[in-house]
Amino acid sequence: MALTEFELIMLDDGEVALQRSGTDEPLVRITFSPEVLEYLDGKHVEVAKSMMDAGIQTVFDINEERAPAGTDADEKRHTVH
Repeated sequence: MALTEFELIMLDDGEVALQRSGTDEPLVRITFSPEVLEYLDGKHVEVAKSMMDAGIQTVFDINEERAPAGTDADEKRHTVH
């Protein structure tokens, strides 16, 4: 299975975005209000990274929940040499 790589980028309008490496199409954008930007004092990229990390982990958790449970037949498989 191929591993997709993602990257966080800063868009010209100041938004932080997540996109697949090698593309120019953001998948997710995060916009901070001017008040929050001032409060974070330049640390908004770190906050956006944490937000993206949490979202990606949630997607993995959802996919695990959707995965079919193993059957008894799967548990009885043995390797024969």
